[in-house]
Amino acid sequence: MSDIGAPARRPYRVGYAPGAYDLFHIGHLNILRHARSQCDYLVAGVVSDEMAEFAKGRRPMIPLVERLEIVRSVKYVDAAFVETVPDKVETWKQVRFDVIFKGDDWRGTPKGDKLEKDFAAHGVDVVYFPYTVHTSSTQLRRALDALAEPAAPPGQVTGERR
Repeated sequence: MSDIGAPARRPYRVGYAPGAYDLFHIGHLNILRHARSQCDYLVAGVVSDEMAEFAKGRRPMIPLVERLEIVRSVKYVDAAFVETVPDKVETWKQVRFDVIFKGDDWRGTPKGDKLEKDFAAHGVDVVYFPYTVHTSSTQLRRALDALAEPAAPPGQVTGERR
C-alpha cells in the first residue's frame, strides 16, 4: 500500500503551545506555525490575566477574552484553552497533549529543567523553538509606555529631577 498523496504524519498527535499572547506579534506567530508543523492538532494555551500577573508581575495589556479570540483566529491553531493554573501538569491532565512547545529561552533554565522533568514522568516531550529576539511583548510594552510619557518642557531632559 502506498502513502503517495496522503498527508505526511507529523511526529506528534496533540501539541500544546502555552503563552500569554499579549500584544500578539511575529514571535507568537512563529511559535504557533512551528508548533503546528510538528503535530496533527495544536492547542494554544492562553494564560489568564491572573496567571500572567502571577508569572510576570503585571497584567496583560490586552484582556483575556480578546487574546483568546486573536489566538483562536490563527490558522495554525485548532483549539485555544484558557490556562488558569501555574502547574503545566495540571493543564496536561485536562488537555492531554503529547508534546509541549516553548521558546528556547527556556532551555537550560531552572523553569525549563523542571518542565522537562515533570513531563518526562508522563511521556510528554518538551520541544523548544527559536525565540524571536528582536520582538517581544515586553519590548512592545516598553515602547508603548515610552510613548505615553508626557513630553518634557523645553530644555529639560526626560527623566531629569529637579
